[in-house]
Amino acid sequence: MELEFLKPLSDSVVACALASPKGAIGHRLKLHTTAGLPDLKGVKLALIGILENRLDAGALVQVHDFEEVRLKLYDLYPGNWTTTIADLGDIEAGATVEDTYFLVNKITAYCLVNNMVPVFLGGSQDLMYPTYRAFDEHYHMINVVNVDSRFDLGDIEAPINARSYIGKMVVEKPYNLFNYSNLGYQTYFNSQDEIELLERMYFEAVRLGVLDEDITLAEPLMRDADLVGIDMTAIKSGDIAFAKAYPNGLNGRQICTLSRYAGISDRTKVLGIYEIPLVAGHTTAQLIAEILWYFIEGFNLRSNEYPVKVNDSFVKYRVPVQHEVLTFLKSTKTGRYWIELPFVSVVQNKLKQHALLPCSKLEYELACDQILPDRWLKARKKNEV
Repeated sequence: MELEFLKPLSDSVVACALASPKGAIGHRLKLHTTAGLPDLKGVKLALIGILENRLDAGALVQVHDFEEVRLKLYDLYPGNWTTTIADLGDIEAGATVEDTYFLVNKITAYCLVNNMVPVFLGGSQDLMYPTYRAFDEHYHMINVVNVDSRFDLGDIEAPINARSYIGKMVVEKPYNLFNYSNLGYQTYFNSQDEIELLERMYFEAVRLGVLDEDITLAEPLMRDADLVGIDMTAIKSGDIAFAKAYPNGLNGRQICTLSRYAGISDRTKVLGIYEIPLVAGHTTAQLIAEILWYFIEGFNLRSNEYPVKVNDSFVKYRVPVQHEVLTFLKSTKTGRYWIELPFVSVVQNKLKQHALLPCSKLEYELACDQILPDRWLKARKKNEV
């Protein structure tokens, strides 16, 4: 079994979990110890470290553990959670990067098949690529959301690295990337060629300044995500003790909010947190632990609204806009909105599994003001390609 290749937690980490305060998360986890893997029956969330960062040009030494993050998480108290969670230890760096990729791919696929959401603590963010490829045999088209100050498209002709893995998702077969969304990008870190390429491909990107004004605009994108990646360098230096951090970026509260949105999403099947500092000090480790806490909190609040089953629990609004009539659905259970996408043919339509697109109340209000929602327009153009 793929999980047998995982490195168990050290005895000292296990001891700290058991010594955590009564009622804390450390007492509620199923742990992979030197005695063996735990019983995974009923486990819905699995924490897994990936000790690989050789394709990060800025990494001078190999990442060796995530113990400090784990200890901070173990000491936190859970909410009113019912989800069974396991900490399955680490994927060690293979003899080659390709070996590590292979194991990441197989473990992700195992989790997908067994309805278990893996939460990866990673080194370099190129590890998202083998995670993405694990969907190939199980899902035809998927959506990827990346919380990052950069698009990471890179040179698609060059070998993959931590700054070019998204480009590889776009150009390499099988073509399973339906939509890519970036949250928190900063214009001066991305070339105009990359920005224009994203626009031509009808992908989505939300600037840091837009999220500063209204973080809730990210929720519909997270709601539609199968795979979510968080680059820790997207967090501003004032909120994280990290040499690679920048003066501008997301703050601690914002990144936790985004993590909660990912957890609440009924569709999200994998979360990865990457570019974790080699030496995660108190502040950094504490913030990552809280990011994990909010994802788990969101996961426990899932409402099972995906795939959307239109019934009496939804209110339908039909809004004439220009030469179109847009149909919005509002859940009476959660208050969230969706917009119907145009169908040309049930047989030929590339979007048949995306017949309803998550949207915000603001997009509904804009439609009422005779403004076609940008995401709806992009989805229609993508379907016509």
